[in-house]
Amino acid sequence: MDVLPLTAPEHEHSAAVDAAAEWLALNPRDKINRPVVPMLRERFGLSAMEAIEAIRAANLRHARAR
Repeated sequence: MDVLPLTAPEHEHSAAVDAAAEWLALNPRDKINRPVVPMLRERFGLSAMEAIEAIRAANLRHARAR
């Protein structure tokens, strides 16, 4: 199976994804009392894939901080 290279929009972070990742990194997960993906979609206007990207970025920030 051939894999096509990613184009710029497919692998760049948007400002909304960055803002969501920062917000999520600064707010403890145990204080968020609802599912994270729908909450990020509603709060930051993200798609499901963008919300997942924000969660990954926030997790990476946590891992680097340790």
